[in-house]
Amino acid sequence: MSLAEKECVPCRGGVPPLTEQEWQPFLAELKNWTITDGKLSRTYEFKDFRGAMNLAIKAGDLADRIDHHPDLHISWGKLKVEIWTHKINGLTESDFILAAKIDQLGE
Repeated sequence: MSLAEKECVPCRGGVPPLTEQEWQPFLAELKNWTITDGKLSRTYEFKDFRGAMNLAIKAGDLADRIDHHPDLHISWGKLKVEIWTHKINGLTESDFILAAKIDQLGE
């Protein structure tokens, strides 16, 4: 099953973040995502401001539905998405699932 087909599981805390060895296979399934400062991130590029806003709105709607919220940074022609699990200050499988679902929105 691909990451995009899985469901995010809310983190209640009390679990350790994934190690690099654990998250590497998940990262390999995603295109154009990187891990920087313990956060999963990707910048989407558009030919105008409206494209960035449209994806940000779709990502926000998705985040509310699944109760897993990324940081969204909008600028002209760009949307930077940063994902990590705040409760554990690290990465979980759900972070990679959310990234894959946002990628589907951007297609």
